[in-house]
Parts: sequence; C-alpha cells; structure tokens
Amino acid sequence: MQMRRLAALLVAALLAAPPAVAAWRPWPPPRNGTAVEGLGASKKFEGSSEFVKLQYHMGPVLAASITVHPIWYGPWPAPQKRTIRAFLRSLAPPPAEEARIPRPSVAAWWRTVRLYTDQTGANVSAAVSLGAEKSDARMSRGARLSRMDIQAVVRDAVAARTRPLPVDAGGVYLVLTSPEVLVEDFCGQVCGFHYFTFPSVVGYTLPYAWVGNSARRCPEVCAYPFAIPAYVPGRRPESPPNADVGVDGMVSVIAHELAELASNPLANAWYAGTDPSFPTEIADLCEGIYGTGGGGAYTGQLLTDARSGAAYNVNGAGGRRFLVQWVWNPVLSYCSGPNALDQD
Repeated sequence: MQMRRLAALLVAALLAAPPAVAAWRPWPPPRNGTAVEGLGASKKFEGSSEFVKLQYHMGPVLAASITVHPIWYGPWPAPQKRTIRAFLRSLAPPPAEEARIPRPSVAAWWRTVRLYTDQTGANVSAAVSLGAEKSDARMSRGARLSRMDIQAVVRDAVAARTRPLPVDAGGVYLVLTSPEVLVEDFCGQVCGFHYFTFPSVVGYTLPYAWVGNSARRCPEVCAYPFAIPAYVPGRRPESPPNADVGVDGMVSVIAHELAELASNPLANAWYAGTDPSFPTEIADLCEGIYGTGGGGAYTGQLLTDARSGAAYNVNGAGGRRFLVQWVWNPVLSYCSGPNALDQD
C-alpha cells in the first residue's frame, strides 16, 4: 500500500479505532483456567470455521513491499540483534538463498500470512526486507514506558537529528525493548502489541509493533515453551534453538505481531469478534500452537536439533532455526504451519 493511500484511510480508521492498543500474551492461561475480561484474556479458538468467525472488515492489508525497521530500545548485545535480524531476513529471502534453506522454512510460514487480501484482491506482500535501524541504548524515555510512550519512541526514531529512520511506503516500525525496560502491562497482560501511530503524536500514520524481552521478568509467560509456569506440573521447558530463552521467545511474539500487523494494520481488516478494541486476529486464533496436534498445554509436534536437543519448527537464513507459532489459514479454515505433518 502506498503511504498516500494509507494516510487517506486514516480518517475512517480513527472513527472506528479503539482507544487502546490490541494486545496479546502467549499460551499459559490464568492460574484458575478462566479467561479474564479485557486485555490479556485468552483468545485461542482451537477448531474449524464452524466455531471461528474470522471476518474481513474492508480495511487495508500491507500489500506493498514491507520494510521492517527495528528500533532497539535499551542495551542490546550484538548476538541478540543478530538472531532477530536473521529471523526478519528469513521471511522473504532472495530466491537463490531460499532454495538453500531446508524445509520447513520461515518463508513458507509467511506464505500463510500472504493468503490474506484486501477489498481489491491484493494479497499481503511477498516482499519483506530488513530496513534501517535505530538504537536508543541509553533509554532516553526511561526504563518504564506506557503504551503511548511506544509511539513517542517511534517518533524519536523518525525525527532524530542524525540518521532518522525513513518514513516510506510499506515501512513497519518494530520497537524492541531490552530486559531492563518495563512496558505498561508487560508480563501481566501482554508480551507484544501492534497498532498505528497517531499523527498528533508522531506526525504520520505508521504501522508499528512492540515486543519486549521477558528473560528477567516473566519468561514463563512470554517465552513459553522455553520456560514453564510453576502451575503447570510435570512439563519440562524446551531448549531454545538460539540458546537464548528471552530472544527465542521474542522471535515467536515478533512473528505473531508481524502477521497481525500485515493483515490488520489499521485495526479494520481481518479479525474475529465485534469489538475492534479487543480483536481476535489471525495469530490469536492459534495461540500456543506450534505443530500438529497442538492445543491447550501441548505445543504440538516439534522438530529437535540432533546436536543441541533444541526445539524448533522452521529453518531460516544462515543455518538459523526458530520456533514460531502457527497462524490461521483462511483457505483451510484452521491453524496451519509449514511443519504440519500433512504438508508435502
């Protein structure tokens, strides 16, 4: 979608837009097993379209080439940045490189996201690239951020005096906070969220997402299944494929948010439910499902690295492996991923 077209849709989006950002947390349900009203409630629906009423609400999807601009907020070690960059580069690698990546691949996972279309029939873009980056290691807005502060972090990045991030068609702004940073509702209700920036705050309407590193605060909540809640007896944590519980957990949340950002960038495209302030989106429908048979407390059948014993379900660029949750397939009308046992 061109930036001009995206801006033209702002007025309609704001009329229907919720005052709060859509939010998500991974599988572990509340201790008492019941959903909580509002943000943080479990939104998993395991089953078929008989139970899931995913609807298109006539808004745009990200059909133009997508450029992901990471914004590193807080101190980030270089190896952690490399892991996340490798995942982002794996979404749509050049054909020659993709041909060298073993199946199942991250790119095959993204092809399910691409099945979503807008009212013109245009699919979510096949082109996803890693764009310019911005770092704020000193945490210029402090170590405690509200949800609206995340928009201010985006504004700081695109309005910086030196090397500002470009504001371009197809630009997506990914705010990644280090373990030192506490974002409003982090761990208790949310591990990541996506929305669009307000012109009154940032100066532009830009799709953005935030994901936090939960390693020091709540890995059992936001890095499941690499850490397990104490109230889940007899379940051993999986070994992370990149040897970093926090970052490997972030990768799945990043995948979750990018899938929903691409298919519902202005909160008026693809979601189930009647409340756009708390939509059940295409990744919410498959919360906690990473393989065939997944659901409830079971991740589904995963792959295991023969050398390290690490769990994964997709291969990426540079020999990397990742564990990412499945998303809702609108053609099959159930959750699917490239590691499904019924895949070719």
